[in-house]
Amino acid sequence: MQSVVVLGSGKIGITVAAMLADSGDWRVTLADSRPEMMAGQRRPGLEPITLDVTDPFALRAALSGHHAVVSTLPYFLCAEVAEAALAEGVHYFDPTEDIATAHAIRKLAQGAATVAVPQCGLAPGFVSIAAKSLADGFDEILDVRLRVGALPQYPDNALKYNLTWSTDGLINEYCNPCQSVVDGRLIEVLPLEGLEHFSLDGIAYEAFSTSGGVGTLCETLAGRVRNLDYKTVRYPGHRDLIRMLARDLKLAERRELFRDVIENAIPITRQDVVLIFVTVVGRKSGRLMQESWVRKIYGDDCPGGRSAIQKTTAGAICAMVDLHQRGQIPQTGFVCQEQVSLSDFLANRFGAVYA
Repeated sequence: MQSVVVLGSGKIGITVAAMLADSGDWRVTLADSRPEMMAGQRRPGLEPITLDVTDPFALRAALSGHHAVVSTLPYFLCAEVAEAALAEGVHYFDPTEDIATAHAIRKLAQGAATVAVPQCGLAPGFVSIAAKSLADGFDEILDVRLRVGALPQYPDNALKYNLTWSTDGLINEYCNPCQSVVDGRLIEVLPLEGLEHFSLDGIAYEAFSTSGGVGTLCETLAGRVRNLDYKTVRYPGHRDLIRMLARDLKLAERRELFRDVIENAIPITRQDVVLIFVTVVGRKSGRLMQESWVRKIYGDDCPGGRSAIQKTTAGAICAMVDLHQRGQIPQTGFVCQEQVSLSDFLANRFGAVYA
């Protein structure tokens, strides 16, 4: 039985820890600086501990001797955790959407004897695995479109939105530059632009550019794809209100205030739905073809159940940890999500939430 440390006891961290512990194959240490956050989390195979990750000596001591660490901490703490993990010979995983953090971890992982797998959640993460799998079936790849949204099932406010995951991550998506491929060139585009509308199962949605969700896929497919973009899915009208807050009121320049406004005005919900809509257009045997991979995954509508974003994000992280342990992904260095086989991922006991 291997040991893993899960840092952070928010919604995703607690779910990752519980999934791994409940599998019976992992001995889990759940660490947070706030012991009250871990109240009631003790179960067979899971031990909560109090840890201040900003203390480098305490962090390295907590990681020492473990097989792997999963950081579900805010993005600005992840590079330091990765550095400590690699120094201690511990495999590293996180779901961060922050591009600069992922680049820093990639540099740290050069020549490492252990593995570094950032961006291994839903988006970035699984969506790149699905897109690469579709793209590999084409002789010529023209357009790759990734659309992902974590949405409330029952929206009832002006934003038509409820909080389902990290507010820091949400603000990053809305405020940071976005990577795309346009006419074969890798470029950055502004967030909250490229508004489009579509419907699925009779429900109207909008989508617009946001940061981080594409992971390293633009780089991986550079030179092979004409156009590639990632957009976040919301209900119609959301983008315009967020753009007013972020740009007109300049909250993008005052992110602490932006976070305070969001967290004190928008309630959390467990009754959510994750929508994944990946489309590839290209040529097969000389014919212009389009293929899509579409899923809707719902939160548990029962007391004590898990939200859709918990199931998909934590499931993806646990799948990557498990696939690494089974030797189905590279064993050292930096790992891009699209290096993983879609069939292996969906066949995995944790990845099966997407199947």
